[in-house]
Amino acid sequence: MFSEGSPIFQQLAAQIANDIVAGTYPEGTAVPSASEYAIFYQMNPATAGKAVNVLVEQGVLFKKRGVGMFVSEGARELLSAQRHAAFRALFVEPLVREAHVLGIETEELARMIAAETESQTQNQDPSQSQTPHRNPTIEKEALS
Repeated sequence: MFSEGSPIFQQLAAQIANDIVAGTYPEGTAVPSASEYAIFYQMNPATAGKAVNVLVEQGVLFKKRGVGMFVSEGARELLSAQRHAAFRALFVEPLVREAHVLGIETEELARMIAAETESQTQNQDPSQSQTPHRNPTIEKEALS
């Protein structure tokens, strides 16, 4: 699950954020504890704790003392807005710049995107339409 590309705590924080955006952890619901993540992913508890704390600092998660960690109200919107901004900066802006350099007009670029979207939609395998999400708490309970 984890790669060499970035620190493990960042990858875990991103996975938890993915799960929140996907609806695996709705707003107001509990997420697994740092200890549960550490056990599930066989990692140092401090690493898992750092991942959770990143999301707490961002306002995505909040702690209820003695109860656990929960998804904050508005977390999904916050994460979605962050992703939209990153998508624009990483993909849309360079695409538009390159189109401008190549002399591709806005209308032509829109047609190209629409055609590619249609092609992707037609070629998508319905069984692959959703990314599987692993929930350590649920999987741990299923094994009990």
